Amino acid sequence: MSTRRIHVIGIGAGSPEHVTAEAAAALAEVDVFLVADKGETKDELVALRRSICERFVPADHPYEVVAVPDPQRGPDAARDGAQYAKGVADWHAARTEAYVRVVEGLPPEAVVGFLVWGDPAFYDSTIRVVDAIGERLATTVRVIPGISAFQALAAAHGVVLHRVGEPVHITTGRRLVDDWTRAGEAGLDLGTVVVMLDGHLRCRELVATAPATTIHWGAYVGMPQQELRSGRLDEVIDEVVELRARLREEHGWVMDVYALTPARP
Repeated sequence: MSTRRIHVIGIGAGSPEHVTAEAAAALAEVDVFLVADKGETKDELVALRRSICERFVPADHPYEVVAVPDPQRGPDAARDGAQYAKGVADWHAARTEAYVRVVEGLPPEAVVGFLVWGDPAFYDSTIRVVDAIGERLATTVRVIPGISAFQALAAAHGVVLHRVGEPVHITTGRRLVDDWTRAGEAGLDLGTVVVMLDGHLRCRELVATAPATTIHWGAYVGMPQQELRSGRLDEVIDEVVELRARLREEHGWVMDVYALTPARP
């Protein structure tokens, strides 16, 4: 049985300038790029991946971009912890099945590439799905890191994410309020809290208890349509909520990330 080569390539947070030399070299080796097709509202994300291929894959290297319909994930916000975990597991299994069918139909010597927004190590399912593919097919996997959304956020705002000697806590919108509350009750210092995958801006729930928290927020970080806002949470959150809703209406999708730095006496 032949071993199929798979590259999982971090391509940064939106700008082609985020693509590292290592990622560019890996792109040049790929014969077939598999991208998740999430519907018309996110065609722009597929188009951006195509443009990165056009820019970095040598003209004399033939390649193909195959859009694979992405399985429906379901209403995560309405699920409790157990339901959420099961929903994600089912989604990963459906994704794996879809990709296995495509890979099995490719020539054995074809190098397969997955282009990962940001860095594959942070809140992305690709490595887990590729590992599951490896349970079905013989594979050799190489992972290339990329610039994460929160790295790009810090650079865009020109800030250091942590105070001297303090930690950085990375979490999701789903967990933000619980993480923040439990840390406070236990007397723990989370330091700056970076929040990803927050479609509901759960930080609004912290305004009453932590109004002087500093927020650094960004949408489409690294892209031409980038929007940034920062300031005291109680002073800018209404503007951020309104802007995020408007951007989603305008583009049909929105990707954003933010960092919360607690006030100090």
